[in-house]
Amino acid sequence: QKTIFEITHNGEEKIICEGGKGGRGNWHFKSSTNQTPRYSQPGIPNQENQITLELKVLADVGLVGFPNAGKSTLLSCVSAAKPKIADYEFTTLTPNLGIVKYRDSQSFIMADIPGIIEGANKGKGLGHRFLRHIERNTCLLFLIPINSNDIMHDYKVLLNELKKYNPDLLNKDRLLVITKSDLLNVEEQKKISLNISLDHVFISAITKQGLDKLKDTIWQFLIKM
Repeated sequence: QKTIFEITHNGEEKIICEGGKGGRGNWHFKSSTNQTPRYSQPGIPNQENQITLELKVLADVGLVGFPNAGKSTLLSCVSAAKPKIADYEFTTLTPNLGIVKYRDSQSFIMADIPGIIEGANKGKGLGHRFLRHIERNTCLLFLIPINSNDIMHDYKVLLNELKKYNPDLLNKDRLLVITKSDLLNVEEQKKISLNISLDHVFISAITKQGLDKLKDTIWQFLIKM
């Protein structure tokens, strides 16, 4: 007798397919007064169904951004992961995981998912099929390069795509991470900060700028859970 369970998003078990029950042959009913029983017990048939099991990557931190925003580069800088990095869009075709070491031998897991673009909910680019991997992340990092024409506009586009996929994603802690910050000096970065109305961190994979501050901010998100 076997029963297949599904674990729902809130941790509850839900029965997908009820297992059957084997019958008992006449040997089970043998006794000292009835040594050759002529009856048996029929079994109960099981339920049959075709199901698709979907694996979701579990990580503490999920990276969200357009193609070439620096997600894979960040993951390779703060962990031992070796994702593919190249100067063209959709370099990342599958999610990547990396373990990020923190202070006092602590660590957390970071997930890099393929880039999404505006209109992904309509199937553009790689669509939304990889966003399921960040549904169980504790916090989300929105990565936008500093040479973007409008950082806040890009952030809102990404936020809207997540909302269309699953509004619950907007309830997670999130942080705006401005990548490739080595392209501008500190004074220019300060000018950009004046036009950003939410918490943000400037980072650079080349100069390692802001990586320690980024880890500290992430850790504050994680210890609240």
